[in-house]
Amino acid sequence: MGLDDDPFDYQITKSGKVLVSRGGRRVATIAGAEAARLIGRLGHDDESDQHLLARATGNYRQGNERRPHR
Repeated sequence: MGLDDDPFDYQITKSGKVLVSRGGRRVATIAGAEAARLIGRLGHDDESDQHLLARATGNYRQGNERRPHR
């Protein structure tokens, strides 16, 4: 299941926080300087927004992680 199947949603509050949700559940609240940087980068392209939100929440795979042995 990827970002296309289960995309992130976000809401920017009046206080400058970014509330990030996925699948109807809030997964992160980003505040402070990190939120300000993220807000400045959001809104240009939905695909890039998804990657920015994934990185901000820590749900980002770089492609070089090893898979667990089964």
